[in-house]
Amino acid sequence: MLTVDQLGALRSTLETWRLAGQRIAFVPTMGNLHAGHHSLIRLARERADRVVASVFVNPTQFGPNEDYGRYPRTPEADAEGLRTSGCDLLWLPSVETMYPFGAERTVQVRVPQVTETLEGAHRPGHFDGVATVVARLFNQVRPDVAVFGRKDYQQLAVIRYMVRDLAFPIEIVGADTRREADGLALSSRNQYLSESERPQAVAIHACLQWMREASQAGQSRVAVEAGALERLGAAGFVVDYAVVRRPDLGLPEEGEGGAGESGARVALIAARLGRTRLIDNLEFET
Repeated sequence: MLTVDQLGALRSTLETWRLAGQRIAFVPTMGNLHAGHHSLIRLARERADRVVASVFVNPTQFGPNEDYGRYPRTPEADAEGLRTSGCDLLWLPSVETMYPFGAERTVQVRVPQVTETLEGAHRPGHFDGVATVVARLFNQVRPDVAVFGRKDYQQLAVIRYMVRDLAFPIEIVGADTRREADGLALSSRNQYLSESERPQAVAIHACLQWMREASQAGQSRVAVEAGALERLGAAGFVVDYAVVRRPDLGLPEEGEGGAGESGARVALIAARLGRTRLIDNLEFET
C-alpha cells in the first residue's frame, strides 16, 4: 500500500492508474478505524481495480461543543488495517493542504433541506463541514465510485444529494451497517462506553427492531415514535431523536386511521448513554 501526503504525488499516481484503464474506488474516513471501515474497503475492492482511502480529521464538521483536538487518532493501526483489507493507496492530507486559506476562510458547500433535520438540527453546521470536505476529496481523488456506510444514514443522503446536484461523475455505494454479535452497530464511539454501559447500549438496536415491527403492525408514526422515546428513556438514554421517516428523510403520510401509507421506511435513533452519543438506523418496508 502506498502512503501519500502530497497532492501532486496523489494526482500523479492516480493519473497513472487511469491511463492504464483502471477503475478507482474511494473510501473517505476520519481514522480510528474498526471492522466496519475495513468492510468498506473490501466492498470498494469488489467495485474497482484500485482502492484509495483517506484519513483526515476534518475540523470544519466539529461544532463548538465538540472537541476536535480530542478526536482519537490511531495512524499506525489505521494503516495496518487498510493494508490488510486491500487498500492500494492511503491519502493523508494535512489541514493546510485541504484548506489552504484556513478552515475559517474556506469556500463552503451547503446542501439544503436534507441537512436541516435530525443530525443537522442537533449539530448545526456539521453537514456543511461534511459536504465541504467530501467535495474537496472528490476533486482531489476523482474516483469512479465512492463507498459510504449506511450507519451514517443522513450523511449518505447528503452525499447523494450533493453528487447529483453538482454532477460529480461518481457512483455512490451505501454499505450495510456492521454489528457486534448482540446487535450494537460498530462505531468508533463505542470505545467511550463504560463496562456497565456497554450491555445497555444494545437497547438502541432492540428499539429499532421494535419500531420496525410496530410500524409493520399498523401503528401510526406518532405512536411508534412516542413508544421508542419511552423505551429508550427506560433503558437509561437521553434521546435526541427516535423517528420513522421515508428513505429521503421526509415525513411519511398518515392515513385517516392513523397508519401511514405502505412503502420503504427507515427508523433512526440518536441518543446519549452517559457521555457517549450513539446513532443507528434500520431500513424496512411497511
